[in-house]
Amino acid sequence: MNETNHLEIKGMHCAACAARIEKAVSKIEGVQEIHVNLATEKGRVTYSNKLTNMNEIINKIKKIGFDAEIDRKSNRQSEIEKMRDITILKWKFLLSVLLTIPLAWAMVTHFKWASFIKVPDLFINPLFQFAITIPIQFIIGFQFYERAWKSLKSGSANMDVLVVLSTSAAFFYSHYVTFTNINTLGSTHSIELFYETSAFIITFILLGKFLEARTKMRTTEAIKKLYQLQTRTARLYVNGMEYQSPVDKIVPGDVVIIKSGEKIPIDGQVIEGYSMINESLLTGESIPVEKGIGAEVYAGTMNQNGTLKVSVTKRESETALAQIIRIVEEAQSSKAPIQHIADKITGVFVPVIILISLVTFFLWYLVIEPGVVSEAIEKMIAVLIIACPCALGLATPTSVMVGSGRAAQAGILFKEGKYLEVLGKSNTIVLDKTGTITKGEPVVTDAYIDHGSVREFWEIAGAVEGDSGHPIAKAIVKETKKRGLTNPIPSQVLSIPGYGIKATVNGKKVLISNPGYFNKNKLYIPHRADREIKRLEQEGKTVMIVAINNLVAGVIAVADEAKPSSKSAITGLKEMGMVVIMLTGDNKEAAMDIAEKTGIENVQPHVTPKSKAEIIKRLQNEGKNVVMVGDGINDAPALTVADIGIAMGTGSDIAIEAGDITVIKGDLSKVVEAIRISKATMTNIRQNFVWAFLYNIISIPFAMFGLLAPWLAGAVMAFSSVSVVLNSLRLQKYKILKG
Repeated sequence: MNETNHLEIKGMHCAACAARIEKAVSKIEGVQEIHVNLATEKGRVTYSNKLTNMNEIINKIKKIGFDAEIDRKSNRQSEIEKMRDITILKWKFLLSVLLTIPLAWAMVTHFKWASFIKVPDLFINPLFQFAITIPIQFIIGFQFYERAWKSLKSGSANMDVLVVLSTSAAFFYSHYVTFTNINTLGSTHSIELFYETSAFIITFILLGKFLEARTKMRTTEAIKKLYQLQTRTARLYVNGMEYQSPVDKIVPGDVVIIKSGEKIPIDGQVIEGYSMINESLLTGESIPVEKGIGAEVYAGTMNQNGTLKVSVTKRESETALAQIIRIVEEAQSSKAPIQHIADKITGVFVPVIILISLVTFFLWYLVIEPGVVSEAIEKMIAVLIIACPCALGLATPTSVMVGSGRAAQAGILFKEGKYLEVLGKSNTIVLDKTGTITKGEPVVTDAYIDHGSVREFWEIAGAVEGDSGHPIAKAIVKETKKRGLTNPIPSQVLSIPGYGIKATVNGKKVLISNPGYFNKNKLYIPHRADREIKRLEQEGKTVMIVAINNLVAGVIAVADEAKPSSKSAITGLKEMGMVVIMLTGDNKEAAMDIAEKTGIENVQPHVTPKSKAEIIKRLQNEGKNVVMVGDGINDAPALTVADIGIAMGTGSDIAIEAGDITVIKGDLSKVVEAIRISKATMTNIRQNFVWAFLYNIISIPFAMFGLLAPWLAGAVMAFSSVSVVLNSLRLQKYKILKG
């Protein structure tokens, strides 16, 4: 049996680190899948518990030089630990800056334009420089040696190897020059030293890591906001008394009180009270929703006015909010397929750079400036530092984190990062009709009254249908309520399966049925009523005939109307170049009516759930990338077969298991938003890759040919990583809707 666990992994500092962990763990027998996210410092592993266990996996990770443990910490605990690590990094950087200042001051002696700056003799003394560089190199910089050793011991090389090679070359060469010229230290200007190079590189790398860590904290803003929606306590109502209770102790069946201005602590059903609920942070919709008796309310939403008494229906771990948080966390810890390009490159990157740096050294030492070892070392150091693959490793995960978080804020849940990539590549979208394009519940659209008063007609119709649970009956009752009518109490109610219902109201015998019952029993339908029935049926509407005392009083037409946003959403899909197809089990008339109202040209009626999946397979065989949008229940086969399945959810009844993406609010416009944010995220990732590749392609030749000093290489390298994260953060401000 397969299990999936999440890990917290410490000690990763570049893409090569994450790739090394994945490579090592994937070799363990029984491991099915391993994803390691550099940006979140987390991993997700799926394995067979018959062949291996978490202890073996964790020990393997520790063996190759990283700390790992099962991720059981709360979001708050993880955030506190990250802030503590950032604080430690900040103090290391500040201490390094303090010790580097004298070395930087001494550097001005190398520039004629800075000859007016007074430099204390102590600062240019080689022994002094040696003394203040030791703590930078071996105390503050010990972390680089430790990680480089663990990396090499496990048979690979990471960024730390490059840092150690470059700074050690600078320090030990300077050490050698210092102590072989110990008798001539008075003429310090004749000795070329690189102590400041070593110090500058470590200082700039620490600065880059500090800024990167601070910036990466912002990439998790979306998940933090979701966590902030959770409340820790609720007002429990027991035997007429109110008690404060931890939310995790509340179980289904308990009753809680939510007062005006309070967050809903847990999912439930309103049993008393009325209020407007702001569900924007859960669904992305800013308009408050009215909630009365029988309405569902969800954890994390805000009660704007009025006091509600709510019967709890879910445990804290089962709420819609808890499910959303789990999905967003899964998406942020997974990889988009494009990330594998970076993984392959970083796997060979460090060895190749070491080779290039050696070529650079010998090129300068043997050809460009023969015999001048200081020049050769300087150029070699610059190459080692400038080529750090950090930006490449951060290019994808930071964009996926921010993109999936931005989508979650809009009520769109991507189950994995790969769906962010695949969705944007799709070119064909298949839509279910009922509940996707339409509201999924019939409403009265037309009424023809042949005789009698309008008021009496609707009062009688509402009375007869009042206790029926049939969708058409509900539509008729809803219409009478909308008209503000009070329905009389019926008697002798008799259901006619497949046709309608009979009853007696105010002494009058009433029959409400479809035309089939009248035709079967050869009952008379007046010509004008018959003409209306044929017209309404041609429009794809369901028609019910109302007969009072054996005379047709009128007809009522019921239809499942298109959602207000469906037409504009379908227009938006077409503008993006998508081929839009509607598949429905309804009859041709009903299907064509909705298609015409929403602008869909490709329609296939009378389609079963099984044939929907077969149609999608046929489209895929034609080379199309197919997105299926459905309600996630009867459309489950089609959602599973499609390249991307989008499940339309309503509140807590989210079809999470059926689709790859879930739209919390069943609104087709959210599908358009999902595609747009998918495209924006992929554009962002490509921008990051272009920057990371160009940075290395341009900078390495500059360093090889002496156009980039080592200290400047360190600064540029630090900037490259921070710039990638900052570019990813732009997605937080991305406007999904046009205009």
